[in-house]
Amino acid sequence: MSSLSSRWSAVLLTVVFASVIACSAGDKPSVSIPNPAVDTSIAASKGEQTAVVAGGCFWGIQAVFQHVKGVISATSGYSGGSAKAAEYEVVSTGETGHAESVKIVYDPSKITYGQLLRVFFSVAHDPTQLNRQGPDEGSQYRSSIFYGNDEQQRIAGAYIAQLEQAKVFPRRIVTQVVPLQAFYPAEAYHQDYAARHPDNMYIVYNDAPKVAHLREQFPDLYTGK
Repeated sequence: MSSLSSRWSAVLLTVVFASVIACSAGDKPSVSIPNPAVDTSIAASKGEQTAVVAGGCFWGIQAVFQHVKGVISATSGYSGGSAKAAEYEVVSTGETGHAESVKIVYDPSKITYGQLLRVFFSVAHDPTQLNRQGPDEGSQYRSSIFYGNDEQQRIAGAYIAQLEQAKVFPRRIVTQVVPLQAFYPAEAYHQDYAARHPDNMYIVYNDAPKVAHLREQFPDLYTGK
């Protein structure tokens, strides 16, 4: 979408056609996928590590990971472009190289990087859609894993290969695995958007179902915080 007003237009379109078609990724059943064969071990002591992913509008990705056990914080923002262009109205043109992303700070003694990716691939978004998720279209909505080190790159690459070999999805996974250059937090009004606007029709049709799928599919990882 080209601007915030365009996203509101998507909200209206979603509501209008909701009775006819399921027009959001959130409305579709989540995909049950296996645990990653390559992963880290649960750490012996508490700590903080960071993961950055992108998969459509950051409101929904943030909402999902804010309900995952072991996640300390989830912040909406931008990755893949320059600091100069890291502003919503500019990113929304789809011409800055940014993807709407979420930085996840987690405790490795409670959850592994691979388990975060399992949630990412199964309930947070559809990794087979190229440059779109639900009603949102453009390269800023692409599916990406921004790895912060060689270990994250290895785990992400191996997991995608594992899922492809198992033919978990009916179409090819298009998720990019690219190095994290920088993460720029989004504007304050984008943070915790789903939690602050639960009755917004965009959230109702696109993002609330993702959190519901998390609760249903990963009861051991779901937290109602």
